[in-house]
Amino acid sequence: MKTNYLAIAVSAVAYWMLGALWYGVLFGQRWMALEGMTMEQAKSMNPVLPYIITLVLNLLMAFVLAQLCLWRNANTAARGAAVGVLLWIGIVGPIVCTTYMYEMRSKELFAINEFYPLVGLCLMGVILGAWTKAK
Repeated sequence: MKTNYLAIAVSAVAYWMLGALWYGVLFGQRWMALEGMTMEQAKSMNPVLPYIITLVLNLLMAFVLAQLCLWRNANTAARGAAVGVLLWIGIVGPIVCTTYMYEMRSKELFAINEFYPLVGLCLMGVILGAWTKAK
């Protein structure tokens, strides 16, 4: 298999849109309260730059995940999702959990902030695994 750059772009955009749903619709109000952020602070943020940077970083994550899917021969949706979940369980979750523990941050905030990349990596893995490119 070869790297499928279109699948990488689509999975990065899907992750980006998941973030909008996650923090904009599903958990936005609760997340802001747990972070101690006011609506005025949120509105004062630069409305463009963070979204562009996030999309670029999502492209990087999708590229790396695509390479891991290639190495693991994750050429189905289930196998791709498994690679994404494995990355979260073995790397993202433990690193961030340790940080939250020492910072004495709430478990609820951990759940909101860190289940987003769990779902997102799984989503990207599904897209990358299912959308294989012919040799």
